[in-house]
Amino acid sequence: MLAHIIPFLTASILLTLSPGPDIIYVLVQSMTNGKKAGIMTALGLVSGILVHTSLVAFGVSAIIKESETLFWIIKIFGACYLFYLAFKVYGSDGGISLDASNNLPNKSRALLKQGFIMNVLNPKVTIFFLAFFPGFLWEPEGDTVMQFYILGFLFMLQALLIFGLMALISGKISKYLLQHPKSGVVLKWVQIVVFIGIGILILL
Repeated sequence: MLAHIIPFLTASILLTLSPGPDIIYVLVQSMTNGKKAGIMTALGLVSGILVHTSLVAFGVSAIIKESETLFWIIKIFGACYLFYLAFKVYGSDGGISLDASNNLPNKSRALLKQGFIMNVLNPKVTIFFLAFFPGFLWEPEGDTVMQFYILGFLFMLQALLIFGLMALISGKISKYLLQHPKSGVVLKWVQIVVFIGIGILILL
């Protein structure tokens, strides 16, 4: 089990740290509305993960019980999808935008709700979990639903800790990014390596 959990957590942390829309949104809310707003936004975003985990857990578990071949097809699809994400990142300019316009006022419940809705209504998250999670099941013949929920909980926990930390030190992070515009290019290549690495890991 640990042989699967450790690489899963490592990959999850690297993915969460990459400059995606969620982490940028947490940074923007923290800078414009305060650290508490950033933390509430993070809680909303992370709570939405439970919905995507449930969709993947019950859907993929049913497929695994039907056919091992179909399970391998899902894993191959997952690896190809991650390679596709790496290609998309490669084609981007590597810039990081911290646009603070059009943000909600500092209302905890509103920010929590918006973060949750943003995450739940993003079908790309479900597709990504479908590509990412099956490769880290340690016992495909066992209780796969429970395994998916364990992976989902671990992903939620590390994401909440990282998003919360980003909210607390948002000022220093934004200042660094503004002073070092080339940092976006470095993070771009980190993303590419992470996506390709996880794709290979899933296939192996």
